[in-house]
Amino acid sequence: MDTAVAVAAALLSAAAFGFASVLQQKAAQQAPAQEALRLRLLLGLARRRAWLAGMALVVLSYALLGLALAFGPLVLVQPLAATDLVFALPLLARRRGMPLTRRDTAGIACTAGGIAMFLAVLPPAEAAPVPTAVEWLPVLVGTGGAAVVLAAVGRRSRAAARTALYAIAAALMFALLDSLTKSAGRWFRGEGLDGFWHWEPYAVVVVGVIGLVLSQSSYQAGSLAISLPIIDCLEPAGAVLIGVVLFGEQLATSPGALAVQAVGAATAVAGIVVLDRSPLARA
Repeated sequence: MDTAVAVAAALLSAAAFGFASVLQQKAAQQAPAQEALRLRLLLGLARRRAWLAGMALVVLSYALLGLALAFGPLVLVQPLAATDLVFALPLLARRRGMPLTRRDTAGIACTAGGIAMFLAVLPPAEAAPVPTAVEWLPVLVGTGGAAVVLAAVGRRSRAAARTALYAIAAALMFALLDSLTKSAGRWFRGEGLDGFWHWEPYAVVVVGVIGLVLSQSSYQAGSLAISLPIIDCLEPAGAVLIGVVLFGEQLATSPGALAVQAVGAATAVAGIVVLDRSPLARA
């Protein structure tokens, strides 16, 4: 039952985030360039109905992701949550009156099929204690420091590179956010409202705002075809890595199963690249 709840909630979260990205990227591209990496960007976007509609979907997506992580491990939930581009592309096709091509369909099939391969050989999840603040410290410092450096370099880069660097920084923050959400969800599931006595729920808010500013700055700087595939690939990869290192979660254990997971991951990444090259995403 726990796995079923985690899978269903993760897929619904991906759909909500994919739709939100389409709405928010269109609004963010109309914002002044000098507002990038500033809270002023969010305040300006909050006056746009399309962006607010996207933000409502982001909140829904995050709530569903929190539910999924409360019932399942990062190594299960995050690959499923990375299918948002699979949902976003058909929406783009409908909005622009353009058909899905065979390449688009192949990209969707590769993304979904690759993730299915990755998860098919995943071993059963085992309960592990919530990491302590001391165990969290290297992850927080390393991820936060990398995001700061990427954002600083991005401000001095041209549009395409700036979009990519902001997206990488956002993906790191979202991977950290996912991991903190799992930790907070574990407290709430075990202790109810007493979970607010722990530091993770408040870190979720701070990291979430930083990730939101970075992602909106990436949408504002350039094409969704650059930013969303980067976030799709790096966020789950980073979250899975944190899950393995910090939460003691496991990938496949046998050489054959590991090979299946490697092929599945490569197939999913190839699918995202194909979707990235779609005229729908490039428009």
